[in-house]
Amino acid sequence: MADPKRIVLASGKVRYRVVVDAGRDETGKRVQITITEDRKKDCEAERDRILTQRNSGTLILPSKITLGEWIDQWLDYKRRDVEETTIRTYRLALVHVIDRLGHVRLQELSEEHLQDFVDAVVATGRRRAGEPGARLAVSTVEGILARLKSCLGRAVVRKLIPVSPAQYVRVSLADKKADKRDRTRPAPWTIAEVQMFVRGIATDRLFAPLLLSLMGLRPAEVCGQRWTDINLEDGILSITTTRTMIGNVRVLEKDTKTSAGERSLPLPRAPWEALRQLRLAQRQEKLRAGEAYTDSGFVIVDELGVPLNTRQLREHAYRLMETHSLRRVRLYDARHAVLKTLAVAGVSDVILAAWAGHTNAAFTKRRYVSIEAEDMRGAAEALDVFHEGERKALL
Repeated sequence: MADPKRIVLASGKVRYRVVVDAGRDETGKRVQITITEDRKKDCEAERDRILTQRNSGTLILPSKITLGEWIDQWLDYKRRDVEETTIRTYRLALVHVIDRLGHVRLQELSEEHLQDFVDAVVATGRRRAGEPGARLAVSTVEGILARLKSCLGRAVVRKLIPVSPAQYVRVSLADKKADKRDRTRPAPWTIAEVQMFVRGIATDRLFAPLLLSLMGLRPAEVCGQRWTDINLEDGILSITTTRTMIGNVRVLEKDTKTSAGERSLPLPRAPWEALRQLRLAQRQEKLRAGEAYTDSGFVIVDELGVPLNTRQLREHAYRLMETHSLRRVRLYDARHAVLKTLAVAGVSDVILAAWAGHTNAAFTKRRYVSIEAEDMRGAAEALDVFHEGERKALL
């Protein structure tokens, strides 16, 4: 074990220095740490600490890597486990972190850095053109923080930092209350609005695919449906492929996001019959188009058989909503109306989650089932039993 050397500086000040072998880095290169202290015993104590941690495998080697550089490495690592669209979502979520803190060395990053970042990005985080200074939704900031915590957790595993400085960082209660008070969130359609939409689009060429959205399929699942996925004899629809979009520009055809997303659903009567009619109509379109027809095998196609993407489906639905004077809601939000209807109707949690393509029923209900006052009308009527005597007396 090397002993500290006494060094006399030009100013006459005495210091003590020792070089410690800290092992090897990930590339196999030998790493040495130079310790310089004013007192010999302090130099010896730091040397002993480094050697003890080296021998126990807990030593954190000095590193100049910045938070921005580590985020890039983490995203490359995550490509092993998640899809391209998810990596893009992660990158977009972390763009605010990179902009504001990307230059900070990972080993110098503190809880104060991150808490100040969260507070600031809630207040002034929006990057959309024309909306300078607008507040980011708390849910968006919590999504950013979740990705950042995962990223820093991986840095702990890789022994780049001893603990995650994001562990106890959170959005303040005051910001959550302000967000809830100030941010208006369009409610999903009511049952009456869904019924009005269904009646209004009964003659539309895409009636059947739109009904699939109204039974809870995601837009990417609707666009990924092939005729080979649908058993029109038994009324069973299988979801095995999705056609989503990257940046609202490029179509990506892929498997379902999770194993739970790959599922088979029984068709309600109306979508079942609508799919039968669509199949017949597409056969007629193919005959009329002749060689110009593209036989893609997808359910949702144009008159020449070319598959439609989620953007085209969404824009078509918006036009129909406007035509029939209905509130404009995201087509994806039809899932909320569907799953809420199933939950209120008493469908069991396990069936509800399976229908949604989830593994966790608690997540399904927390994310998609929001109960409004009118949904509890039956409960109010049940409480009328307390007032039966008064009602009879009035009669």
